[in-house]
Amino acid sequence: QMQLAESGGRVVQAGGSLKLSCVASPITPTFRPDCMGWFRQAPGKKREGVAGLCWGANGNKTSYVDSVKERFTISQDIAKKLLFLQMNSLKPEDTAMYYCASWDSPPFDPIVAVVTARGFWGQGTQVTVSS
Repeated sequence: QMQLAESGGRVVQAGGSLKLSCVASPITPTFRPDCMGWFRQAPGKKREGVAGLCWGANGNKTSYVDSVKERFTISQDIAKKLLFLQMNSLKPEDTAMYYCASWDSPPFDPIVAVVTARGFWGQGTQVTVSS
């Protein structure tokens, strides 16, 4: 029901910034997930949730994994069906394949198992932070 396509990944030096984009293309025109977010998977490590954005009657809710708080910002352009991840003060440990995903709440937090079970994944974009 949803196709997701990420872009913006590249090699960047430590301390630098990068902005990832994700285009959401619902196969069913009226389909709209409750939440979208960013995940990453480094070589030899499990995929983890990085940032999530959920829409609700009381406003948007964002969440971040502790390691990226104060450095990464998730945002959206609803009209263009775009999701962004602004990454500042990048560190070598941020090197990973970054995936865009969508799912229905609950939960609000980006959880890999939830997306795998009942959500949608993009193909990923590689971010490499050189020291």
